[in-house]
Amino acid sequence: MPTLNWIGKEAVINHHDEVPIHTLTLDRDRSLGYANEPLGTGNLLVEGDNLTALKALLPYYAGKVKCIFIDPPYNTGNESWIYNDNVNNPTIQKWLGKTVGSLTVDLSRHDKWLCMMYPRLCLLHQLLREDGVIFISIDDNEVHHLRMLMDEIFGEKNFFAILTRRAMHTVRNSSKDFNHNADYTLVYAKEKSWFGEDKSRYIRYITDKSMKYPHDDNDGRGKYKLDPLSARNYYTPYTFTFENGVVWSPPSGRYPSYSQDTLRNMEREGRIDFSGNEPRAKRYLSEVQEGQPPDVFLSPEIVGFNKDGTSELRDIFGEGGVFPQPKPVKFIKFLLELLRCKDAIILDSFAGSGTTGHAVLAQNREDGGNRQFILVELESQIAQEITAVRLQRVIEGYTSEQEGSLQRLFGSDKETFAYYHVGETFLERQEIPFHEMAQYLFFKETGSPIETDTVRALMEGDSPSYATCTTPERYQRAFLGSVEGVGVYLLNSDDVLNDKLIDRLPRHDGRRIIHCGGAQLSIGMLKDRGITFRQMPYNLV
Repeated sequence: MPTLNWIGKEAVINHHDEVPIHTLTLDRDRSLGYANEPLGTGNLLVEGDNLTALKALLPYYAGKVKCIFIDPPYNTGNESWIYNDNVNNPTIQKWLGKTVGSLTVDLSRHDKWLCMMYPRLCLLHQLLREDGVIFISIDDNEVHHLRMLMDEIFGEKNFFAILTRRAMHTVRNSSKDFNHNADYTLVYAKEKSWFGEDKSRYIRYITDKSMKYPHDDNDGRGKYKLDPLSARNYYTPYTFTFENGVVWSPPSGRYPSYSQDTLRNMEREGRIDFSGNEPRAKRYLSEVQEGQPPDVFLSPEIVGFNKDGTSELRDIFGEGGVFPQPKPVKFIKFLLELLRCKDAIILDSFAGSGTTGHAVLAQNREDGGNRQFILVELESQIAQEITAVRLQRVIEGYTSEQEGSLQRLFGSDKETFAYYHVGETFLERQEIPFHEMAQYLFFKETGSPIETDTVRALMEGDSPSYATCTTPERYQRAFLGSVEGVGVYLLNSDDVLNDKLIDRLPRHDGRRIIHCGGAQLSIGMLKDRGITFRQMPYNLV
């Protein structure tokens, strides 16, 4: 397979592994309707650099995210983004904290963009479920580089498509060659073989209702389209008289698509339309089992223009709250509908104005789904004053001036979100609740998040710091779970491992990893007992 090389590649290939896992600190004042739920549940807005934030999310969401949508910098040379990844490499150190400039000034802007994207895509890959899908919006400045980058990280065999969307509704007369008003969405699966030949699990085109299925009799059967009763495939010709007296026969060169008994039953069930020049069959969207593959050219009527995203923000914030080139909500909803999964975690690590969160809330309200969003935004002012405020107003309801009247939009009593800041590393943080330390160490040992019910149980009577948890019950709840036969235990930093303590711990038939402050047993004695000892707090590195 062809590979892509650039300045700094060798320095960033493993950088995502070198980034330490940071804690996430809850901001109750900026959260909305927050209940005392553990990380790994509910809607999240995380303020902080997305590289650090994505690594911080791994203990709670690794292998759990169904859908990722990101809209990274297009690297046009006209925008401002800053390279801040602290990679220990002389070339990259020169880039730190500096704005990536135009092509004529900054000859390495493509190298910087690739160095920025590579570790983030690696972490996003780890967060996806095996049947997960990622959508990446980009334009022609980096689409060719991004395709090769994705082939390298996600695998060429997991490529689905490049969708094309017309971003602008107007033509730029100032264009020197072509009118560049389109952007692209790369679609990859984490593991395409999960979709197989079962079309009901495949990404399907079901949302072009206004164009493909424009009719609705409001009889509970939903949208439908009208199909001819004839086809070019040969079938014994006949003339048929419907019960309402209409006489039908196929046009010259065509043949009946249905038997006479089938036509009779279709008429009685109200599945024949007689409003046109000839009878036609009603084909309902809800009954299309295998679906139709998506068209890679997306209709503006379905996914909208960027101006629609701008209008949506004006509705929420007024004229002063416009964010540059926001994606329209209907575009993200289109992508969500393709997945046909109402109970999914949706992640956007370049959250910006929060369109993805808005779309998740809107889609849940429309179809009764229980999707959850995770949004990550670097700039604190945007996260606090735009993203969080937008989510709050969508959840609580807001008014929009349309056609001279004010309309209340959205509004839901059940939706909430928690606001988090990226904090210190686990080693640097002074006090860490027992359940958070348990989530971190379990992931560190197994590569998998701990079960949510286990975390909730640990939160009952939790102490502010795992190090000061001295209640006798801590021995019974020290067992965090097991993966592939290996059990993981967590005690506090004052506990010393000996036979008496081991006897007090919940049993596990298999190898055990025990985290505590010290051990009175030798390495050989621990090995004989099937125990691996991890000393707190040195095991946090």
